[in-house]
Amino acid sequence: MKKSNSRKGRESTAAIYLRLSRDDNLEGESYSISNQKIFLTKIAKEKGYTNLLIFADDGISGVIMERPAYKEMIAAIENGIISAVFVKDMTRLGRNYIEVGRLTEEFFIVRLVSVSDGIDTKDGESEFAPFINIMSEWYARDISKKRRISNVVRGNSGEPLGLPPYGYEKDPNRPKYWRIDKEAAQIVRRVYQMSLDGMGTEQIARALERDKVLTPVNHWRKKGVNRPGTKQNIGTSIYQWRSSVISGMLRKQEYCGDVLNFKTYSKSYKHKKRIPNDRENWAIFQDVHKPIIFRADFEKIQAKRGQTRKRKIKDGERNMFSGLLVCADCGSNLHYHFNQGNHEIRYFNCSNYNSGKGCTSTHYVRVDFLEQVILQEIRRVTKFATKYEQEFAQLVMGFSQKNAEDERQAQRRELNALMQRDSEIDLLFNRMYEDNVSGKIDDTRFAKMSVQYADEQAELAEKIKALKIVLEQSEKKVVTADMFLSAVRKYTRAKKLTPRMLNELIEKIEVFQAEKRPNEHSQRIRIHYNCVGTMEIPDMPNLADPEIRVETRKGVAINYSATSCIT
Repeated sequence: MKKSNSRKGRESTAAIYLRLSRDDNLEGESYSISNQKIFLTKIAKEKGYTNLLIFADDGISGVIMERPAYKEMIAAIENGIISAVFVKDMTRLGRNYIEVGRLTEEFFIVRLVSVSDGIDTKDGESEFAPFINIMSEWYARDISKKRRISNVVRGNSGEPLGLPPYGYEKDPNRPKYWRIDKEAAQIVRRVYQMSLDGMGTEQIARALERDKVLTPVNHWRKKGVNRPGTKQNIGTSIYQWRSSVISGMLRKQEYCGDVLNFKTYSKSYKHKKRIPNDRENWAIFQDVHKPIIFRADFEKIQAKRGQTRKRKIKDGERNMFSGLLVCADCGSNLHYHFNQGNHEIRYFNCSNYNSGKGCTSTHYVRVDFLEQVILQEIRRVTKFATKYEQEFAQLVMGFSQKNAEDERQAQRRELNALMQRDSEIDLLFNRMYEDNVSGKIDDTRFAKMSVQYADEQAELAEKIKALKIVLEQSEKKVVTADMFLSAVRKYTRAKKLTPRMLNELIEKIEVFQAEKRPNEHSQRIRIHYNCVGTMEIPDMPNLADPEIRVETRKGVAINYSATSCIT
């Protein structure tokens, strides 16, 4: 241990350690940092210490021993800078009786004065100190238990347990509810609008930075709101948005007006780290406060972001069809490319082609061809909706209900099959155990088969859990024909295909492998619309199939009709 060069200076130097956590703050003003400082400074000076070093940990629990100011004080003791430590009571040092006991018994070679406990090591060892440490930890455990019970009651009643996210603020008239922060809510709506327009999180972040929009941390700081864990990094611009922040905003169901409690939990009162909770353990309450985002828009974005993320080619360009095109044979996403000899030719092909995963066809389709085909199909749909509104509404309603029910039935069948297999494994394991006991199966074989069945059952449990969540969300999701109708009406006079148009109207586009025919190639494209799935437009007057012809190379062209794409 290092010794101070000035013995006289060390003997007149004392440390005053101050600590206040959220739990201590409930006990009254006497525990405040300022009052602790005034009280201990007076006592230390009365005992002859003229050089006082202040170490303060504000808002940090006593069960955590890794506290910044506390560690600085320990370093000062090690370096021989101070000769005494003053605390209001032993709980200020900590509420972990093992660690505090070790420090006071083995490490504290300096004078320790705990004023409220009447402990001064200069007068000799205190036999009462270990009991104080034990009682302190019991107190921390009791407070934690009471807080957990309180949180369970509050959380299950629909009261928000966390702080309001960016876009909301606490309602001063109703402390248990949030109200919309108008300035921040405008930015939230803008972020969602840009995402619906097809922009990626990095593009959105750069757009906000370019327009000098304050980040959430700096927005709160400007309003004088103190948020834990929101320190500004040194040298970072107050307008420097991160894509991870944008991603988090786009995942927040709270923007629909909902309260989501118990998303995280801690294992013990001694460990403050929050652990993500399974969604099935969340408590979700819908429409508790005013929404910032329409639920339909939120669900569209979740559906898009749940797909494979949009892939960009080497020059950094992203295509609006990325994430929408899927292989009709293997179900994988199609990847975006450009022709090496002619960069003007952009195309998609199956990501699993020649990957050894079962897809042996390219499912090649050109971007310029897709743009014309999809635009013309959307025009046909909007024209049908405009000229035959009643028939269109009936058709859409029928498709939306049928597709939703078909999807749910398929999910229920899959779930039943998984659960049946899980039960079968239980029976097989019981029989195998009986055979092992009776000697029909030796221990080595039994152990090997047990591992195999345990692994399969663990995999089944994950699949069952995920499928139950999907099925629950599907059954709760309210999808009406009106949602699709209102989206279609926006584009009755569309002249150009846009990312926003694609995201609002189309769920996915299946691309089939081109089939060879005499003197031509035929390739099918199947469009799945949001809310209604695939749609076959009836043969009605003024709804003629579009005719599209794209010259691909000399002597080769692609012709399109509503039922097939002809090469």
